[in-house]
Amino acid sequence: MKKIDKTVTDEARAKLARVKAELKSLKSVLVAFSGGVDSSFLLKVAHDTLGADKVLAVTARSSTYPQRELDNAIAVAGLIGARHMVIDSEELEIEGFAKNPSNRCYYCKTELFGKLTQVAAKGGFLTVLDGANADDVSDHRPGSVAAVERGVRSLLKECGVTKSEIRALSLEMGLTTWDKPAFACLASRFPYGDEITREKLGMVEQAEYFLRDMDFTQLRVRNHDGVARIELAPDEMARAIDPDTARKIHDRLKEIGFKYVALDLLGYRTGSMNETLGLSGL
Repeated sequence: MKKIDKTVTDEARAKLARVKAELKSLKSVLVAFSGGVDSSFLLKVAHDTLGADKVLAVTARSSTYPQRELDNAIAVAGLIGARHMVIDSEELEIEGFAKNPSNRCYYCKTELFGKLTQVAAKGGFLTVLDGANADDVSDHRPGSVAAVERGVRSLLKECGVTKSEIRALSLEMGLTTWDKPAFACLASRFPYGDEITREKLGMVEQAEYFLRDMDFTQLRVRNHDGVARIELAPDEMARAIDPDTARKIHDRLKEIGFKYVALDLLGYRTGSMNETLGLSGL
């Protein structure tokens, strides 16, 4: 992963002040919480601004969300001291999702935000927030349409807070997630139109676990009809092609069920599955 700028600028502090002011005006919020960099930062700011009784973090458990990510979300919410709820939201049961259309995220987020608004209404939380930030504006994110339709707000994006600012502010606040690698749901590992199944998701999850356990940091294992296309941070690619390391990776991914194992020469990048659409951002 590229070096993170740890500097907190005056501009970042001004944006943070706007986020806090907006939160105060909302009075109580439910945060769609994945445990990633953005939602952890949002939860921390909301918790510190409004108090524990006025904030609820909700995480959705599903086959596209690895168990390790869920465990991490539970741990981070606990460190923040926030109230936290885990619900089930199984995307594969949503009609049309498993066929993996280019607007797949819209199906997922419509289902998820619908459930979150119900939880919020039942618990008396006036607004549902997600962790989208200002860098997400130009990305291919059909889920943002679902957010608008369901009345979910993206305060970080609205206040212009960027990913690098979130990381720097998170470090200053003592959040353990400040340098957490970017993560997207496992469904983003498949070419559009390639059916998504629990078995395929499990293969990707196991492969990415294995690479992370080998101390690779920023990575994706894209599943092209049983061919594993591995994306790694550029500074980690040399280690991956060391003959002994390459053999270990190859053999393990073959055990998992992949037919062939390949290293993408361009390395890790967000939204490589969108390149055939002329888009980016997953």
